[in-house]
Amino acid sequence: MEKSSTQDALHGITLKIIVTRLVEKYGWEELGRRITIKCFTSDPSIASSLKFLRKTPWARQKVETLYLRNKWPE
Repeated sequence: MEKSSTQDALHGITLKIIVTRLVEKYGWEELGRRITIKCFTSDPSIASSLKFLRKTPWARQKVETLYLRNKWPE
């Protein structure tokens, strides 16, 4: 049930938008502290993060959860 509600809340929001907004809000260093994955802590970039997150469902879930905890302007 939670999976579908997460998907609904993120409807129309791409993974690229999610990662970009999180980086703009927190910066790579803080994002790497909040979600300890190598693509955020070792030579991070949007492209490398997207590649990893698209292949790694558990990591993507953590990123989506952090995104949903924030209030974003429409």
